[in-house]
Amino acid sequence: LNPPRITEDIFVIVAYLAWGLVRLRYAGLDLGSIVATSAMITAVVAFAMQDTLGNILGGLALQLDNSIEIGDWIEVDKVVGRVVDIRWRSTLVETRNWETVVFPNSQLMKNKFLVLGRRTDQPVQLRRWIWFGVALNTIPNKVTGAVEEAVRQADIANVAKQPAPSCVLMEMDKGCARYALRYWLTDLSVDDPTDAAVRWHVFTALERVGISLAVEEQNVHYIKENSKYQSVVLQREAMQRVKTLKRIELFAQMTDEELRALAPRLKYALFAKGSIISKQGAVAHWLYIIINGEAEVFFEGSNGERSNVNVLGKGSFFGEMGMMTGAPRTASVLASTDVECYRLDKEAFADIMRARPSLAEEIAQVLVERRAQLDSVVHHLDEQTRQQAKSSQHTELLSSVKRFFGL
Repeated sequence: LNPPRITEDIFVIVAYLAWGLVRLRYAGLDLGSIVATSAMITAVVAFAMQDTLGNILGGLALQLDNSIEIGDWIEVDKVVGRVVDIRWRSTLVETRNWETVVFPNSQLMKNKFLVLGRRTDQPVQLRRWIWFGVALNTIPNKVTGAVEEAVRQADIANVAKQPAPSCVLMEMDKGCARYALRYWLTDLSVDDPTDAAVRWHVFTALERVGISLAVEEQNVHYIKENSKYQSVVLQREAMQRVKTLKRIELFAQMTDEELRALAPRLKYALFAKGSIISKQGAVAHWLYIIINGEAEVFFEGSNGERSNVNVLGKGSFFGEMGMMTGAPRTASVLASTDVECYRLDKEAFADIMRARPSLAEEIAQVLVERRAQLDSVVHHLDEQTRQQAKSSQHTELLSSVKRFFGL
């Protein structure tokens, strides 16, 4: 226990008074005459020390009704801080700026103040609002769904899982729809850093679904670019994408012409640190290629135990089984840092598969090897068992690929 200083002082004073009265009584003094004489003195002193007594009584009242306690976060006259001490005359509040503000107890008794994050039978946490704007022609459900899913699945420090974060449309005015992402902050001392982390997740979630942030007023600057300049920029980007695809073993048997046709179909996807890029058990018909950052692959057992499988970096890819066979994700992938990816959907790859069906055989071989690597880690298989599993899975996977693409 860490009782306030004022409570300790009261017990000490009462103990000394009781001890003094007992000693006087045993000394033969008449306590009644002493009390009568001291009453007039007390009245004079009380009149002369109205403010001081008001502060003292205010401190006692705050303690008796548990209005505030040491450790509470309060807001008084736009000052927000944590209560560190409740004294006879004043209450000390430390702010996030390393300031200590001294509030007279009488001020707290006479005026309204907020106790932040306190609710009966609930943990201490405070709801925060993250505002952002989106163009009016964007479907609201698409915005709220993308943002809520990203923030709820992400592992963000000091963001409570319950109540779950929620995104709501608040206003539609001046050519802009105003949304608010509401989450619960568990450590009230780190409000701004946590807000910044949540904003980054909101931005990356919208970026992945092709939604841009908007503002009510914009200054538009036009840069005149000739067709030659634009052609060079597009060509440079296309070459970079082709180089990325060439490094992926899944596409090793594809021709340069096929890779150039596939490159424009790649979609840029950005994930903030802590985001779940791929969820175990989810059905998603696309794969990701990491172009910057690191991601952690982990497997969750039936008992909820989490096993780390691998760490993926630049040039790694995952999700190929979902894109090629439609199978659910066998493991989860968590962004260890901010991660930039290319996303390749089944629809983009289907045209090439139909134009050259023989590609299915070569891709199936790569899928078998990738699955064997994952199974050996998750199920701790020896080399002999792994080779036997590869032999039995090849025919099955080849049939699944052909069936999924209608070959």
